[in-house]
Amino acid sequence: MTQRQDPIRVMVVDDHPMWRDAVARDLAESGFEVVATAGDGEQAVRRAKAAAPDVLVLDLNLPAKPGVQVCKELVAHNPALRVLVLSASGEHADVLEAVKSGATGYLLKSASTGELLDAVRRTAVGDAVFTPGLAGLVLGEYRRLAAEPVPAPDTDTPGAPRLTERETEVLRLVAKGLSYKQIAERLVISHRTVQNHVQNTLGKLQLHNRVELVRYAIERGLDEE
Repeated sequence: MTQRQDPIRVMVVDDHPMWRDAVARDLAESGFEVVATAGDGEQAVRRAKAAAPDVLVLDLNLPAKPGVQVCKELVAHNPALRVLVLSASGEHADVLEAVKSGATGYLLKSASTGELLDAVRRTAVGDAVFTPGLAGLVLGEYRRLAAEPVPAPDTDTPGAPRLTERETEVLRLVAKGLSYKQIAERLVISHRTVQNHVQNTLGKLQLHNRVELVRYAIERGLDEE
């Protein structure tokens, strides 16, 4: 499988200057292109829209605008953006709120520099990256949400968008909790192709992020087929 050759564009958002600068420096020294940094939520939204990073490394506890709101606004603005939360909090409520707002992954600040660099690389190609112990929590929440009745796009009516066989196959594997890398390996296709199928499916079903996609799939029992 070919790896992307161009540098991954990253933005770092944290209200502690020393921490923010250290993370940005570690990323830059490891070959990432740090396109912007920000110290508060309002600044983060403004600069991210201008800099267009591939990955946003985001703290949740920000002045001016909370991290989850920053995440929600920027993912709505650019659904291709990957958000990796880097937080001191391992509280389940914070993790779930971040994921619901569109974050792709969640890493604790106790992670090593190597773990952070690996997480950013994996986030850039669409993997859901979580500090060990949190992934099961998130999948459990997906299933709990799927049990709640919610209005969903009606794909059974005439003229409604229909997924291709491959899109349905990818959706089924996403619902089972597989990462994009695992899906690519299983279907013998590239990361980019998996991402394209997911983006096409989101557009057809008028959904906004991976959380809504998994919820949609589980509601239809695709994770059990």
